[in-house]
Formats: sequence, C-alpha cells, structure tokens
Amino acid sequence: MIRTVIALILMLLTAGTSATCPVWQSSQARQEINRLSAQLKKWDEAYWLRGQSLVSDAVYDDMRARLRQWSGCFSSQRANLQPEIPSQGKTAHPVFHTGVKKLENKEALTRWMHTHRDLWVQPKVDGVAVTLVYRHGKLSQAISRGNGRSGEDWTERVRAISAIPQHVSGALANSVLQGEIFWHRHQHVQKRDGGAGARAKVAGALMRKANTALLREFNVFIWAWPGGPVDMQARLEALDKNGFSLTRQWTTAVQHADEVAILRDRWLAEPLPFVTDGVIVRSGREPPPASWVPGEGNWVVAWKYPPAEHITGVKQIHFTVGRTGKIAAVAELEPVKIDDKNVSRVSIGSLDRWRRLDLLAGDRVVIRMAGLGIPHIERVVWRMAQRNRPVLPAADQFHPLSCFFVISTCREQFLARLRWLSHGTVLDIHGVSEATWLQLHQAHRFEHLFSWMALTPEMLATTPGFSETRARMVWHRFSLTRRKPFRQWLKAMSFPLPDMTLEAMPDQHWWHVRNRNELSWQRLPGVGKARAKKLVAFARHPDITQLTDWLAAQGIDGFAEPQ
Repeated sequence: MIRTVIALILMLLTAGTSATCPVWQSSQARQEINRLSAQLKKWDEAYWLRGQSLVSDAVYDDMRARLRQWSGCFSSQRANLQPEIPSQGKTAHPVFHTGVKKLENKEALTRWMHTHRDLWVQPKVDGVAVTLVYRHGKLSQAISRGNGRSGEDWTERVRAISAIPQHVSGALANSVLQGEIFWHRHQHVQKRDGGAGARAKVAGALMRKANTALLREFNVFIWAWPGGPVDMQARLEALDKNGFSLTRQWTTAVQHADEVAILRDRWLAEPLPFVTDGVIVRSGREPPPASWVPGEGNWVVAWKYPPAEHITGVKQIHFTVGRTGKIAAVAELEPVKIDDKNVSRVSIGSLDRWRRLDLLAGDRVVIRMAGLGIPHIERVVWRMAQRNRPVLPAADQFHPLSCFFVISTCREQFLARLRWLSHGTVLDIHGVSEATWLQLHQAHRFEHLFSWMALTPEMLATTPGFSETRARMVWHRFSLTRRKPFRQWLKAMSFPLPDMTLEAMPDQHWWHVRNRNELSWQRLPGVGKARAKKLVAFARHPDITQLTDWLAAQGIDGFAEPQ
C-alpha cells in the first residue's frame, strides 16, 4: 500500500515514545542516528521513485519510530524525522492527495466515529494511488500520487488499462477522481494469500515507458471525488453509471465500530477481486477540494489488518545450558503482542544459529509464531553499528557427563537434569515443577542428582513455602519413583540410548550395562561405533558410578549387585 504522509507523521508522533532511551555516548548516538537516517532515505527513494518496497511496511514503520525515539533521547543529534518523499514528477495535482491516518485498534476507531457523521466503510485496496482528470467527458490526464502535491504523468499507460473508463458523462464529465490502480485478482483471500506482490507489479508496469500486457489485468478503485455530489449515495450511483462499479459495490454505510469490525474480518477471510491491507472508514461530509492538504485528511481513517510480521527489539542475549550440556542462546525482547500472546523471550537455538543471525542487544528482529504457538525469530531487520558481544559460557565445561553433582558453575545444567526427572516418560513425578525443584535445591543443598531421595516428610515440611500437606504430597511422589522400572532410571540418568534401543536392550541390571564393551553395544539396533564408544564412557564414568552406587544403596531395582 502507499505509505501516506499523514500515516507516517502520526506514527512518528506516537510510536516508541514509551520506550527506554538507549545508554549511548554522544558519538555512538550520532553514528546510529545518521546511519538509520541514511537507510530510511534509501528506502524512501526506492519506494517513491522506482515503486520498490525494499522492506515491508511493518519494518519501515518500526524503523521510522526508532529514529523518532532516538532523536528524542538525544536532542543534540538532529535528524530529519519526516519521511523524504522525492518525486521526479512535475505534474501538479488539481486536488492534493491528503493521505490517510492509521488507527491502531477498534477502540481508537470508536472514538473517531463518535466525532464524525455520514460514515462509510470500504476495503483498503492495495495498489498505487492515482489522480484521474476528466475534461469534457474524456480522460485527459492521469497523475501518479508522487508527494501528494505533484507526480508523474501516467496518462499514456493509464489509457492502456481497458478497465478504466476513457469517456464519462453527467457530473463526471468535468471531474477529478482519486483512487487506487490495482492488479485484478481472481478469488484472492487476503488471510491466505497475503500481499502477493501486487503493489510492486502495478508500480513496475506504470513506471515503464512502454506499455505492457500486464496493464490489461489492472483496474481502478475510486475512493475520492473531490467536489463531487454532497450525498454519498449520489456519488456512488454516478460512479457506477460511468463504469466505476467497484466503488458502489464495496462501499457500505456504517454507524458503529462493530459493523466495521465485522466487515473487516469478512474481507480478510473471503475471496476478493483485489489485495487489501485493511479497511477505510470515511465521512461523506468532505471539505472543499481547495482545502485538501497532504497530511490533513481528518475525514478519513484506516484500520489495517494485523501485520504479518511483528518487529521488536532485542534487550539482551542470554545463554542457557541444557540437560545434556548443550548451550543455547535466548533473546530477551521488548514485549510484543502476537495474537493473544505477549512475547518477551525467544529461544534462538544453538550457538551456531546465534552466530549466523549475528544477533546482539539493540538489534531489531521479525518474530513469527511457529508450530504450537511457539515464537520464532525469522530474521534480523536492523543491526546496531556498534556490536557489543556478550561473554559466552565455556563450552568445554558442559557435556553429557557434566553436572550430575553440584558445583558452582553447574546450576543451569543441574536444574535441567532435575526438571527432566519429572517428565511422564522418565520418573513421572507429577506436581513437582521446575519451581519446586529450585525450592528444594535451595533449601536442602542437594549434593547430586538423586539427593532428594533422602528427604523425609519432616525435612520437606521445613522447606520455605511448603505446607505439611504439600510436603506429604511431594514425599509421596518421591516414594513412588522407587517402584519405577530399571529402564526409566536409566532415562533419569540421561543414559545416551534412543528410546527404541533402550526398549530392545535385554539388560535388567546395571552390572550388565556397565560391563558391556563397544562391540557388545553395537549388536543393539541403532548403535554404531561412535555411539558405542559414548555408551562405554558413560557407563564407566566415576560420577555415574557414584550415582548408581547411591541407587543401589536406596534399593532401586536393577542397581544392587546381582547375587
């Protein structure tokens, strides 16, 4: 859609004002602001001069908001906060394009509607804006929107669009119309198909000097008739009579925001003949055309669809150590609402993926919901010039055989091992969550992974935050683990065998497991040389020996030495 001046100015005034100012020296502030200003200028030039959207509207709006925020934080660093709208066109519009104010939500629309009358809703057609000038019943001129005051002469190309009437009559014989040239689509479902590159197709075809066959697939949606009939219904009928039938077909009178919301949802999900990015609500009572000024069309507003992309900032990068010693990166984010979820943390994944993303505090990222509603960083859209890299955990300290016993550097991996015990396929300790494990560990200073087995009901009752009832419940759950099969205790130790192989393994005693050699392990399905070597090392590791001795002393089936 065309980034209208008013929308951007209002966005600049409202977006990002509550964000925390970055802690920068004056030199860094100057570097970051100048760099972002230069990038925005390049995006503006590509958009307005060549019809190219190098970034999505969501990304563009977000970075405009960042520039506004940073400039407000560092008053000594002056930046051009208004978008630079270049125009190669010198053809003046007979009536200026005002642009459209964007409203954030239904509540904002309700407030706006309370102050306006004679209201109508239309789809917000996604194409390129144009002025059509009719003189003595003939199409005499077509002008690109440009900067709202002047644009390029597109008359020749527009005359090649067969869907646009070349001759009109009646009140339209001498008229100025404003509308959206769009790519006609068959059964386009916005929710399913997205933007489909529609605007770029239209802009590209209209900017070429030679007419192309693609022009035959274009049409126009008239959304303004400056100086036309005062009565909206009369306007719609005259447009329909002269070949602009889409305007009448897709313009509906409304009185309440609920009605707008219903149509907005319907047009998002139902097949339409054009791409849309929201709805337009306008008052039929328009001021005289001579008073129309870019950025001041207060009788018309837009309520856009939720963005397909959600952009937010990275506050900090954390590193976590998992149960098997793998180190993962986690991004702490500026909170962003996606659907009905507030997202403030996202797992980046492995250190390799974090390095490939080159993601650091201050960067801006696109967040999407992946399967099962899990937030996912899709890509980085802006990186800070100064790259302050965090200190990585020592990777050689963590591995599948580390942190069975508590030492100062082992907190995360040790807690991850405790969490693992509660899983239904491991020891199934129902009701003992990560928070419970942390309470117990802090109160009773576990020595190793199975220290909790020695806790009595009386000891559990002394745990801060535990009632007697809860202490008895936890003790009961712990007691039930003593009846778990041998294989589940192997899983509790994170014994490095896949579930399928573990089920196929005939061993019922730790003594047999410990005394297997590499060749013996390779006789099991799914075990090759590399895994066999790891299995032997795991089973004979001193820490594992201490743990299995402990389990034997506790009478756990399969760990006492066979008679």
